[in-house]
Amino acid sequence: MPRNIKKLSSFFSLFADFYHYYQPFIELLTMPKVQINGIDLFYDIKGTGEPLLLIAGFFCDHAYWSLIMPSLISHYQVIRLDNRGMGRSSAPQSQYSIKEMAGDVAALLDRIGIDKVHLAGHSMGGQIAQELALAYPKKVQSLILLSSLAKGDEFFNSIIETWGELLSYVDLKLYEKMVLPWIFTDAFYSIPGMIEGLIEFAIRYPFPPATHSLYHHSRAMLDFDTVDRLQQIDCPTLVLVGKQDILTPLKFSQQLAQGIPNSELVVIDRGGHGFLIESSDAVVSAMLNFLQKLKPTHTNFGF
Repeated sequence: MPRNIKKLSSFFSLFADFYHYYQPFIELLTMPKVQINGIDLFYDIKGTGEPLLLIAGFFCDHAYWSLIMPSLISHYQVIRLDNRGMGRSSAPQSQYSIKEMAGDVAALLDRIGIDKVHLAGHSMGGQIAQELALAYPKKVQSLILLSSLAKGDEFFNSIIETWGELLSYVDLKLYEKMVLPWIFTDAFYSIPGMIEGLIEFAIRYPFPPATHSLYHHSRAMLDFDTVDRLQQIDCPTLVLVGKQDILTPLKFSQQLAQGIPNSELVVIDRGGHGFLIESSDAVVSAMLNFLQKLKPTHTNFGF
């Protein structure tokens, strides 16, 4: 069994057991919240170095980045947050927009006193990251867009529209069973117990998304379009996608890379939309290689 798959299996088992038995004490261990833009926004900071902010996507909170966190915090001060409507952040009943969620991130940075960050976003989180880079360019030192897109096509939009409504009609277990085939590859499905473990993890997770939040997030994704603004993103950008991604396929990442002037496209051979879980070692390696190239080189001339 590959090393990252063993790591993944152990992580889900320990994480689920911890929350199952110690949920009454979780609030004593929680990370801070700040009140911004009329909501409580939950965030986490770990590590030292240049700030790197991570934004999760649809149906995910800050924990989605957990498998690559040990590698990242060895080099960077890593900031994660729960978008409005997810995890331990407030879930207002009102409509959400990608622009509004980008404003939440900008306000968080102001509140915690960080002027500029390397910025990474997965899927919907990549949409939020694009909007942040466009609306607040002085806050973004570099950009990493993972399994993301500038605008959905009819096929993608149909899927996301359905996902936004589905939890009103089925329970969480069936929801996961219907969604996960779009996220993981057949090779991942062939690993005994892996999908069952993921579903069990989701069911036992103490901070599931509210039904209305998924609806509002889906509509925010459907309304998003940066196609005609991509050329305005002027920071170094890495566009990263799994070769087997069937939800946000390669063509979406190619469009991003072609539209953003100072960008490069990297395709991970093994993995689909959920490559942060399925191929975490390859993903974090690509991220760190990109960020390393941005560090200034110091030449010693012997003076």
